[in-house]
Amino acid sequence: MDFYFSPKHEKRPHTRRTTCFLAMSHVTTSPTCNSTSTKTTLVPVSDSICPPSIPHSITVPTCLFKLKMRIPKRPVSFCLSLFSPPEFSCSPSLSSRIIRFHSGILSSRLSSRTSDQSSSTRKGIHTGGDNQLHASYIMDGIGVDDKMSKFQHSTCSGGRKDPCIWSSPEGGCNIDIGKQIFCNRSLNMKNIVAVGFDMDYTLAQYKPETFESLAYEGTIRKLVYDLGYPPELLEWTFDWKYMVRGLVLDKKRGNILKMDRHKYVKVAYHGFKEMSKEDKVATYGNTLIRDAFDEPDYALIDTLFSLAEAYLFAQLVDFKDKNPGKVPGGADYSRMYKDVRAAVDLCHRDGTLKQMVAKDPKRYINEDISIVPMLKMLRDSGRSTFLVTNSLWDYTNIVMNFLCGPQTLDGSSASNFDWLQYFDVVITGSAKPSFFQDENRASLFEVEAESGMLLNTDNGTPMPQVGSTFLRLPLKSLKKTCRVFQGGNVGHLHKLLAIESSSQVLYVGDHIYGDILRSKKVLGWRTMLVVPELEREVQLLWELRDTRKQLRLLRNERDLIEDKIHHLKWSLKFDGLKADEKQKLHSELEKLESQREQVRLSHQQAQRECHQKFHKVWGQLLKTGYQNSRFAHQVERFACLYTSQVTNLSLYSPDKYYRPSEDFMPHEFDILAL
Repeated sequence: MDFYFSPKHEKRPHTRRTTCFLAMSHVTTSPTCNSTSTKTTLVPVSDSICPPSIPHSITVPTCLFKLKMRIPKRPVSFCLSLFSPPEFSCSPSLSSRIIRFHSGILSSRLSSRTSDQSSSTRKGIHTGGDNQLHASYIMDGIGVDDKMSKFQHSTCSGGRKDPCIWSSPEGGCNIDIGKQIFCNRSLNMKNIVAVGFDMDYTLAQYKPETFESLAYEGTIRKLVYDLGYPPELLEWTFDWKYMVRGLVLDKKRGNILKMDRHKYVKVAYHGFKEMSKEDKVATYGNTLIRDAFDEPDYALIDTLFSLAEAYLFAQLVDFKDKNPGKVPGGADYSRMYKDVRAAVDLCHRDGTLKQMVAKDPKRYINEDISIVPMLKMLRDSGRSTFLVTNSLWDYTNIVMNFLCGPQTLDGSSASNFDWLQYFDVVITGSAKPSFFQDENRASLFEVEAESGMLLNTDNGTPMPQVGSTFLRLPLKSLKKTCRVFQGGNVGHLHKLLAIESSSQVLYVGDHIYGDILRSKKVLGWRTMLVVPELEREVQLLWELRDTRKQLRLLRNERDLIEDKIHHLKWSLKFDGLKADEKQKLHSELEKLESQREQVRLSHQQAQRECHQKFHKVWGQLLKTGYQNSRFAHQVERFACLYTSQVTNLSLYSPDKYYRPSEDFMPHEFDILAL
């Protein structure tokens, strides 16, 4: 049996561009394999240049090949991986390729049979190792998933840093701590029948340095040209690293707060000016009734979309304090926040932001080559996948096509609907969080993908138009099994996917309120929160683990000294002490108080430096001092799982049983947390 493939190639001076063919002959016995072996002549194809000294004839065991081939009726993909001797590993490119054949072309050449089922699932056989010769080619030129090929190339190469999916031969290895999935509540993936995703900031991770700056600049223009703010605002700049999630805006006072899980304010700024401890206590501590720090007087910065408006609000607070007469209508802090929100809404309504993203998605969205393999693995495991996004169909198609669609030679996305093959249901314009309420009576329309036309449905079932006895159905030319809708509610989704119990659904999102809280609290869905900041945070925690131990020791030392001081002060109250004894106790007391002050200052300075490693202003995202932050408290309450990227799911088995770590009460910590 001979396989032969010789593409056209160009020649360069002083180099040799090689072509590829695989010939099998001269069957002999192999001493290392209980089968025969074959003298095989190889001429590898590669974009790299191979030195002329490379041998092309090697002996490989025929146990890697089948001399009798069954050509299936449906096209499938398979690969041949050839072990090469050490002297054959000439270049990294030749050791990181896979020969892949498509049975559709083989069947047409060998048995003159063709198949039009190019959309069937394709699975490859991969063999990893350092001493291997791989090549990767598309034999028929159709039905090829460019994203998958790119992913396989990046993960099979030596010295790779890109993650490889669990289902690949290279999968199942140790996972970097920044890409691990952390568990708050036990979740057995075997019980999950459908996995759903949000789009913005979940599947589509926007680049803050470009996208948030774009949102900031658009909001400024709306404030100046539509809401009457002074033109000097147009000269302002945006520091996209300044604000973090989990902050709370005090609309009435113009303050930005960070609090712990008990809602005690630990860090507070008025605009960009830090508030003193006395001011914090006077404003938020001396009240008879505890403040809930919720709407309408406070705004929660719990999404990455909100960071730009929080920064702009702080700038306006400082601007008003310095130029009270320049604010239109003498607006107070609360009114300025409403104006910022109105300007942001105007940017979204008139399509300013989305038009810019649509023109150049690569400038504003991070490309993640792991998305397609992750979705394929979930679907191959027998689970349904769905997408629920507040974005409308036109924008959703552009973004998802960029993330999951095929790429052209220049790296841009070809405009088509191939990405729909990775989902069973797509719901756009969902209006979350109201989507998660079953009593929400929003109509469900089916979207015709090619034209964007909305078709009436009765709970997902197509309806005939008035005056027509025929149903107008979405065009089937794309041969997609996925159905696209707009609007509706969670009841429609459950019916479309035949969900029997809400606990069978895992939903992945980035919005603690719009995605996670509602779906968990109202529906009982299992939830996974995407926290992109987490990757850097856990890596810093690992690097600073010795520093944190020292902080704990300093804190314990401070407690011990204070206990001694309290005991000495108590002893001085006793009657009958002689003068020299009192003098000795006073001297020892002064010494201990001086020592306590030194330890306090050292501990305070070390703690400040440790927190500034995470963020110069707000410190650790999930901590406020020694307490969990309010944001961490919400993550713990409402997210079954949380991780830094949605594609970290691809690093774990689709049937994994996620188990939480043991909880410790304070009385258990020193005994059990060893």
